[in-house]
Amino acid sequence: MRALIGALECVTAMSNRVRGGLTLFLLVLLVGGAFGAGYLTRELLNGRGSASPAYAEQEMALFNEAWGLIEENFIGVIPDSRAVTYGVIRGALSTLADPYTVFIEPAAREVERERLQGTFGGIGAYITRSEETGEVILEPIPGNPAEAAGILTGDVLLAVDGNPITAEETVPDIIERVKGEKGTTVVLTVRHPGAAEPVDISVVRDDILLPSVVYRLLEQDATIGYIQLSRFSGESSTEVGVALQALQAQGATKFILDLRQNGGGLRDAAVEVVDHFLADGPVLILESQEEGERIFNATAETIALNEPLVVLVDGGTASASEIVAGALQDRGRAALIGNSPTFGKGSVQLVFDLSDGSSVHVTSARWLTPNRHQIDQSGLQPDVLVEVTQDDIDNGRDPVLDRAVTYLQEATP
Repeated sequence: MRALIGALECVTAMSNRVRGGLTLFLLVLLVGGAFGAGYLTRELLNGRGSASPAYAEQEMALFNEAWGLIEENFIGVIPDSRAVTYGVIRGALSTLADPYTVFIEPAAREVERERLQGTFGGIGAYITRSEETGEVILEPIPGNPAEAAGILTGDVLLAVDGNPITAEETVPDIIERVKGEKGTTVVLTVRHPGAAEPVDISVVRDDILLPSVVYRLLEQDATIGYIQLSRFSGESSTEVGVALQALQAQGATKFILDLRQNGGGLRDAAVEVVDHFLADGPVLILESQEEGERIFNATAETIALNEPLVVLVDGGTASASEIVAGALQDRGRAALIGNSPTFGKGSVQLVFDLSDGSSVHVTSARWLTPNRHQIDQSGLQPDVLVEVTQDDIDNGRDPVLDRAVTYLQEATP
């Protein structure tokens, strides 16, 4: 994903990317997620802010009076002026009683910028364990180190750095053995599809850029097209459109849109993705101090208007993802299937970068679904609730996806 520069309107929240029924072999446990931190971003504004203080001069004088007494009489160590300034900012923001209007110190802000770029160290492959054979299967992500090193789709992972994979190991256990620092090397022993003998492949860990969209026809039912959307970037709408048209050309007549663990992204991208499935009518209602009420509508340029559709959600489905899920649910276009309500993030923040590298995130607007459902702090309820056990997770099973397939098969002849 590109760094977000200038007046981009985005809505973001938490994200640890999970690819449908696959656990990411991308070491996302190290980085938290591409959009991190559980807030919605409208703009990234460098060095912009009000030139005049938000408090009267006499109020500042009152603070100086109080702090002077502390400096004269406090028995402990007095913090430096920068720490006091940060404390004042945090204290002032706490009076707003808004969990998303926050102050971020420079070091944390730099980490946040890196996460917004959507890159992290890893080898760039997915992993799952076959239910039939118990074998650990790899799938490289195009353009990433695993593919460049010679890992093939369907490779069976036999050992990591010479240590064999055991039947008792879970997928997260295996991820722990492979992850490491960027620039370091891990040796994977694999057996290529159709080969008799294993080979050792050295993979140099590097920054991994997750694709926004992954799609395929499902093995369980070749009439169902599966589209996983990991975040909402400037290219997401185009990518989803390409995926829909490619799947239709391959014979897909029903679709699954997977928004699980999608923490958000650009607001406009969310509206444009909905536009692929709806013709006309409201997608999003935005309420702000500056603009009052603004309604975002779908257009007539639709790719999949009538094909049966379900949307997969979970507790990590947040912000821009909830815009899409909420619009499709409210408009009766798709059923939501998941193991929990969505995250519940329905506000928009301005992000102001300050002169020392810190930043202030200020809630400036809230959004509603087409039926004026306020999802902030409550989220969206799945139409079909599916239980997911720890055993499912450890063994790479995906009961939510399985239920979606059954739902589509039962709903259509």
